[in-house]
Amino acid sequence: MNFSELYKLSGLLGRFSPDGKCLASCVQHRLMVRDVSSLQVRQIYTCLDQIQYIEWSSDSLFILCAMYKRGIVQVWSLEQPEWHCKIDEGSAGLVASCWSPDGRHILNTTEFHLRITVWSLCTKSVSYIKYPKACQQGVAFTKDGRYVAVAERRDCKDFISIFVCSNWQLLRHFDTETQDLFGIEWAPNGCVLAVWDSCLEYKLLLYSLDGRLLSSYRAYEWPLGIKSVAWSPSSQFLAIGSFDEKVRILNHVTWKKITEFEHPATVASKKAIVYKEVEKSPSAETEILSFSPTRALASSLCSTQSKYEISQVPVSLQYIKPAADRANPKMGVGMLAFSADNCFLATKNDNIPNTVWIWDIRKLKLLVVLEQLCTIQCFQWDPRQPRLALCTGSNRVYLWSPTGCMAVQVPVEGDFQIVSLSWNSNGNSMVLLSKDNFCVCYLESEEI
Repeated sequence: MNFSELYKLSGLLGRFSPDGKCLASCVQHRLMVRDVSSLQVRQIYTCLDQIQYIEWSSDSLFILCAMYKRGIVQVWSLEQPEWHCKIDEGSAGLVASCWSPDGRHILNTTEFHLRITVWSLCTKSVSYIKYPKACQQGVAFTKDGRYVAVAERRDCKDFISIFVCSNWQLLRHFDTETQDLFGIEWAPNGCVLAVWDSCLEYKLLLYSLDGRLLSSYRAYEWPLGIKSVAWSPSSQFLAIGSFDEKVRILNHVTWKKITEFEHPATVASKKAIVYKEVEKSPSAETEILSFSPTRALASSLCSTQSKYEISQVPVSLQYIKPAADRANPKMGVGMLAFSADNCFLATKNDNIPNTVWIWDIRKLKLLVVLEQLCTIQCFQWDPRQPRLALCTGSNRVYLWSPTGCMAVQVPVEGDFQIVSLSWNSNGNSMVLLSKDNFCVCYLESEEI
């Protein structure tokens, strides 16, 4: 693994372009676009205020910069740097902005969720979607970009409207059997829409493209319910993370539960491998478990390093009892992610914040447990192969694959606490983000 030098960053705004060739980053009101291979600056754009959100268009030709405080969105072109676009929502304000899949329309959500305004960059026309619901995930596009589902709230009831993205005409409008709709998500094949209720009621509903209710699922009644939802890339499985510290897997044929995964404080399964991160002396070389040796890091820092060791089961994990008298308790399965090949599922139980669980979906059993020294901040699968990267707010990045796992310290001077990371679409590099800096991690050919 090779690492770039540190570059300044604000707001954790560092994004690879969809084609994997460019990297956009923000420092206050300036947007910089770099070439991924050399990190040479290709363009610098100056916005009217501090940038709070950025997003690439699907064809990697435009970048959207949102300044929510001023209610303004600015769009920049990579091919024509002199071209620019400014969208001012005025007194309506702005709380969210995103691209449509065609990369030529922008959806702006106004303050108080009064409406969603659809702006066309080509025709300069404007369309409106009324009554969008203020929820965690209220807008969902199908993967092929043909349709968009919008959660709505009218007359104290929840509704779903499905629009055709080519002309923004309403295709279907139907009410949902939810008390307080919390999120929607299309299956990757675009045939089924998952809709789930707030945590106060355990209810997940599955609708077809024409608005028919295909199935509903409820695991239990009174305790706090659904916390996270994830589709497998093949659309064959739907994973539901719940506040009861379990993940339930539904199948795409009957939409019934096929299994559930528990996250106990003690790992007792002898078939699961438990990797425990331990600190080691700075003088020791970077150690890699079950991986073929890679090129040594350019310099060895004087700070404490770490490695993985295999623990003998049973293993007791660090368990935190949630505060029962506070809102949004840190409990239950809050992070879920399927690998790109559908073979593995990574989960995090918020009661056990230092641990990642990796499940074998083919055998429906626990495969690996990664116990870290610090709280898991972020994990993400390689988009090309079954390889998981994670960070814990330290200056180390961690990788797991079926052949083993490793901990690598980023060889940079100063304090670099990685709180987020993101893979390039080609799977051969990652951007590592801290509060004030970022660097790029390049994986060598033998590692790929």
